[in-house]
Amino acid sequence: MRRYDPQQVETKWQKFWEEKRVFEVDEDPHKPKYYLLEMFPYPSGRLHMGHIRNYSIGDVLARYKRMQGFNVLHPMGWDAFGLPAENAAIEHGVHPAKWTYENIAYMKKQLKRMGFSYDWRREIATCDPSYYKWEQLFFIKMYERGLAYRSFSEVNWCPGCETVLANEQVVNGRCWRCGSEVGKKELQGWFLKITAYAEELLRDCEKLLGGWPEKVITMQKNWIGRSEGLEVDFPLEGREGSIRIFTTRPDTIFGVTFMVLAPEHPLVEELVRGTERETEVREFVRRVKRQSVTVRSSEEVEKEGVFLGAYCINPLNGERIPVWTANFVLMEYGTGAIMAVPAHDQRDFEFAKKYGLPIKVVIRPKDRELRAEDLSEAYTGDGIMVNSGAFDGMSNREAMRKISDLVEARGIGKRTVNYRLRDWGISRQRYWGAPIPIIYCPSCGPVPVPEEELPVQLPLEVEITGKGGSPLAQVEAFVSARCPRCGGPGRRETDTMDTFVESSWYFLRYCSPQREEGPFDERVKYWMPVDQYIGGVEHAVLHLLYARFFTKVLRDLGYLEFDEPFSRLLTQGMVIKDGAKMSKSRGNVVDPDDMIARYGADTTRLFILFAAPPEKDLDWKEEGVEGCFRFLNRLWRLFYEVEPKLKGESGGFREDGEFRRRIHMARKKVTEDIERFHFNTAIAHLMEWVNYLYEVLDSPIAPSLWREALETLCLLLHPFVPHITEELWVEVLGKEPPLLDCQWPSYDPELVKAPEILIVVQVNGKVRDKITVPLGTPEERIKELALEAPGARRHTEGKQIRRIIYVPDKLVNIVCGT
Repeated sequence: MRRYDPQQVETKWQKFWEEKRVFEVDEDPHKPKYYLLEMFPYPSGRLHMGHIRNYSIGDVLARYKRMQGFNVLHPMGWDAFGLPAENAAIEHGVHPAKWTYENIAYMKKQLKRMGFSYDWRREIATCDPSYYKWEQLFFIKMYERGLAYRSFSEVNWCPGCETVLANEQVVNGRCWRCGSEVGKKELQGWFLKITAYAEELLRDCEKLLGGWPEKVITMQKNWIGRSEGLEVDFPLEGREGSIRIFTTRPDTIFGVTFMVLAPEHPLVEELVRGTERETEVREFVRRVKRQSVTVRSSEEVEKEGVFLGAYCINPLNGERIPVWTANFVLMEYGTGAIMAVPAHDQRDFEFAKKYGLPIKVVIRPKDRELRAEDLSEAYTGDGIMVNSGAFDGMSNREAMRKISDLVEARGIGKRTVNYRLRDWGISRQRYWGAPIPIIYCPSCGPVPVPEEELPVQLPLEVEITGKGGSPLAQVEAFVSARCPRCGGPGRRETDTMDTFVESSWYFLRYCSPQREEGPFDERVKYWMPVDQYIGGVEHAVLHLLYARFFTKVLRDLGYLEFDEPFSRLLTQGMVIKDGAKMSKSRGNVVDPDDMIARYGADTTRLFILFAAPPEKDLDWKEEGVEGCFRFLNRLWRLFYEVEPKLKGESGGFREDGEFRRRIHMARKKVTEDIERFHFNTAIAHLMEWVNYLYEVLDSPIAPSLWREALETLCLLLHPFVPHITEELWVEVLGKEPPLLDCQWPSYDPELVKAPEILIVVQVNGKVRDKITVPLGTPEERIKELALEAPGARRHTEGKQIRRIIYVPDKLVNIVCGT
């Protein structure tokens, strides 16, 4: 018997697949298509186990669907722009392009060594001008439609490096590189008007039901954050102007006891300028601005604020309202100002209690009175209006409508729909990204680069120091340009695009990656939308939302004919070790290369797929990997031990119904489990089946049945462990490769039915009935059925059941007495 040598077996079949171009696919109108896509990686240098898990899940589905007769598109590429390449240039003096392409080459080698079934003809790298040329075209088309515009926004600014920092470059409020305290600075940048599609993005979440995880759909809806409510102006006391608020609870407007502005609200600076509170407020604002929006939005973060020394007037009852600023109010939502009603909002209640602010009840429950001094928490339910003037006695729901009518009638506000979603700022003051195709002309203003001059290529001759803003601004040969409109001198935009732009349409480019005349062609109609998308839940909001937005924009620009890019979505869990997510900083990273060298790609794949369901976190255990390696060795030995039986004569053997039934049960179980993404239970069943085959190894089973069993075992295991199954298929069973071109095995519904057995039912030792149950029915269920049998019920009615004796697969004796 040959020893199982995974290195020899795997490199042999990887070479075969590549030479025979097994994974290459073209459009075929006679086959149903299946577009299987995993989120493409950033070429950081080496694959980690999170990558391997993602791509192993995808490869199972790609191989399974192809064996089912689908025309499967399974591409791979590289999300190749990004900040780490610039950091490498600063720290190690290597050019971002060199660093990126060297990493791509290494990671591609790793992917091939895992045996993933990618059509490498379709490989793309987003840093290639032939790719980003088309997103520059999309930007120009969006600019022409008013969907791309220039505006001011706050950015993280390091005064030491004199440059903009990404959020991840700010550590504890300081620059990751020089340690300077990071502040905020307003810069002009480019935005994409995703808010123009807010309603459609929200509405079309309904189209994703059944195909996407509910939690992801909920996250998308919450991020868009549609709210119907009322905008109301509260006049400032003693000065011109007013504070406009947005509220979804106009029924509580009579209960406002203080007003809160976001620290970024322009009125904050205006209200305290030249007052005794100016220094305190400015220090508070500066401190809060260093916190991320995520931190400030968190329920766990302590709510804190300061009084501005100013007041506004409640326009409905004339009450004087103090104006505060606080960390929990965000400029990004609503108007950046809220009316605080502590009696009926828990966050406002906690803030009022902390700072000794008044609490006023304006809604009471229908069955009791409610006093502010008795509240231990805010009352947020429906009820009857009180302390609300002419609206007292109404239900609060009726009052909502009537108060909104009154506000509009007086001209002090209006009904409106608000969205949490904000336009997408795509400007990045960094080098390694796609240039924004705009030329600034002193006479004409911003002018798009003519389409025939695309792409605007990123210059390679650039010095990257990490200081003084974008390196592109220092490259005069790049910056200096002629105005396309008037021919006068102009300057190119030196910001580059957010890397989310590249990942918002890459799945479309895979359909026709070599096309030079346009971003894609008629083939996009054949392949799109993606039938199954796989990736981490950390991308559940931004990447997926931007991809949906881009798809709708490209549809409206006439490039596409569908609304949504991904029909089905699977979000896999993390890979953890020693109780924490794998990371270099924790020192708990497992190197895929090391696993392949020790156990082989098939064992690595098998453990990843067997250790946990795809959507759950996977706890990495070395003993689990060793267990999977032992199973593959056992599988290998089984085939070679059975091989002599396959050459035997047909005479002298029995036709074994249970043996055949188990073949069809395996086909049914594995098929159903793959369809539900229950790869772990599919593998567990196959392991149990191998155990059974060892148990009957010496039984006189016909060679044809043994052959059918081993062929089925190869076919069912192939999506999980493609190399070893290919080897056994050819070398032991004598079949033609590749397994991918073989038909997925079907099962006979009649054969998978469990055989039935007859159980005698006795009462006090006398036969009173008989029941028929499927073989393998649990003992407790058989006892229940015995008690329900008509003959048993007649002789046990009104009597005390003392004991039930079960003799496996034979009888049940019910012992009872009066």
